[in-house]
Amino acid sequence: MNIIAVDIGNTNIDIGFFLDGEEKFIKSVAGGAEEQLTKILKSAWRKIPILKSSKEEKRDGVIVVSSVKNEWTQVVRKIAKQALGEKIYVIGKNIPLPMDVAVDKPEELGTDRVVGAAAAYDVVGDFVIVADFGSAVTIDLVDTDGVFLGGVICPGFDISADALKERTSQLPRINVKKPKDVYGKNTEDAIDCGLYYSAVGTLQEVVRRYAEKIGKWPQTVITGAAAKIIKEDCDFVDNYVPNLVVKGIVLAYQKYIESKNG
Repeated sequence: MNIIAVDIGNTNIDIGFFLDGEEKFIKSVAGGAEEQLTKILKSAWRKIPILKSSKEEKRDGVIVVSSVKNEWTQVVRKIAKQALGEKIYVIGKNIPLPMDVAVDKPEELGTDRVVGAAAAYDVVGDFVIVADFGSAVTIDLVDTDGVFLGGVICPGFDISADALKERTSQLPRINVKKPKDVYGKNTEDAIDCGLYYSAVGTLQEVVRRYAEKIGKWPQTVITGAAAKIIKEDCDFVDNYVPNLVVKGIVLAYQKYIESKNG
């Protein structure tokens, strides 16, 4: 299976290229970097072999998208059509979600949350918590039968840092990093400690409450750009998996193909 998996987030777009089911690369670009995005998509698409039965030299591959930002979905759609002569498949529209969901309004559920959860459950096969630290932080729970139960959403590091800068008269805008100490001796370090340990504490508290709800400690998987920053202080986390959503996109397409083939 040859697939370009595109994870469109609120800030960045991650592109994963899989040839014969093997991961060749996963790259990330800023959401507005159309020229760079075009270059990556064209480069990957050229590496996909042409169908032997195709007189039009159609390539044996697909472009599958999970998106939380329709504006950027349309950019990817335009690039695929104009630069590659291809269409895209959007999870939740052209391709069904890879797992059942038990939420009030499934149509409002971000597909990135579901495909990431499906990728984690596919490995764990039991209750699993999936926390994605991006522009927003989502901490979701999947039950033992592989049903997405829901979760919590809270601000990510950049949103929180922006809010402190914009809603106060003197606090600076910082980029969160792993603190040197548990408390700051200057304003910047104090903010850094506050945002960093708030993220670690929130995750730990939500995991504990989920465990109390289901009566057992489920495995916890974290992903997202900011997860790399906090993972060393999260000894209660079982696995850190970069680009989990990209892997979930591939899984969603695989399940779709399997269902079509009976």
